[in-house]
Amino acid sequence: MNSDHNDDNLLIARAFGDVDATSATMTTLDESGGTWVYHSVGGESELTVPWSTTIAERPEIRREIVALYDAACVKLGITPRVH
Repeated sequence: MNSDHNDDNLLIARAFGDVDATSATMTTLDESGGTWVYHSVGGESELTVPWSTTIAERPEIRREIVALYDAACVKLGITPRVH
């Protein structure tokens, strides 16, 4: 998620954390949600965003991250790219 999707991490951090975030890294995930550390003018912050449902299988991770990306785009008024 981090090396290939830096822009997606930042978009999620801006939508669900601080709109002024300048960088973000996903640090962990579990069956309940994903956690990001992001940086903004105020310093470093941690953000945990819940999945839409409890997940148990690896393919569900991608589905939930795509859903978060889409929700972040809607929240920020950005047109999402095609997946």
